Amino acid sequence: MRVALGPLASAEPKTAKRSRNMGFFDKIKAGLKKTTDKISDGLNSIAANFRKVDEEFLDELLEVLIMADVGYETSQTIIDQLREKAKLEKIESTEQLREALMSIIAQLMQGDNELKIATKPSVILVVGVNGVGKTTTIGKLAHRLSEDGKKVIIAAADTFRAAAIDQISIWAERAGIDIIKHQDGSDPAAVVFDGIRASVARDADVLICDTAGRLHNKKNLMGELEKILRVIDRELPQADKEILLVVDATTGQNAIAQARDFKEAVGITGVVLTKLDGTAKGGVTIAVKDITGVPIKLVGVGEKIDDLQYFDAQEFARALVGGDEE
Repeated sequence: MRVALGPLASAEPKTAKRSRNMGFFDKIKAGLKKTTDKISDGLNSIAANFRKVDEEFLDELLEVLIMADVGYETSQTIIDQLREKAKLEKIESTEQLREALMSIIAQLMQGDNELKIATKPSVILVVGVNGVGKTTTIGKLAHRLSEDGKKVIIAAADTFRAAAIDQISIWAERAGIDIIKHQDGSDPAAVVFDGIRASVARDADVLICDTAGRLHNKKNLMGELEKILRVIDRELPQADKEILLVVDATTGQNAIAQARDFKEAVGITGVVLTKLDGTAKGGVTIAVKDITGVPIKLVGVGEKIDDLQYFDAQEFARALVGGDEE
């Protein structure tokens, strides 16, 4: 089936702004510029050339999505759904096509995107391989939760990497957050244990636990994580618990493999995508959620302490394909 497309027109400016997401949309649109340019420019180009949503058009759009690191499997899912939408909704303009694409992407990314931290204290265990920005993410997350009115404590349980404790201490000081730490080489589970005791004694809302960066295929390191989890479950059996995997968006499809492996090993509850502002591979965000089923909880879109943003599927999809804020 062929559906005619009209010439690309600029979207009308939106007057109704959702205040909750204004900061997110602005930051994510700026941070995703490299990825957005690839998808939006590709969409504009093929719309201008073909004018019809036919198989040739969809093949070209599939290539655009793959080039933005959405990945073949997820890109094909998007194309299949778009084909059906084009038939059912009689898409007749590029702007309608853009809205349909945004709707599909947002739906794929919907999930339990909010942090589950209702109990006092709640625990956030942060995991990931080396070099993904885990320590930085913890500092920014502690700052954001503090800004939200939460009393936060950090447990510096990365006792393996040289200078890790010093680095997380600097972030804690910047954010004005208490930190529990031992010497290098100490038992990470013991640090978490002391962090739990301090959280209870100091009436903290959230305990954030750093962990050593580890390769997802190292069984002994995964065993260390399992020991930490046993301590948390024993000491705080009723507490809300998040296990957040930090992945570097610039690694593209490797992020999917990491999410899949960590999900199988320790049951991660959410993913944090960092360095989205420095890559044209931001499409991998869609693939991580679509393929693993693990929701995106937060995204990093810059180096400043307030550049870690709570994830919003609708606004992310709108920014990704070059839409305007609602």
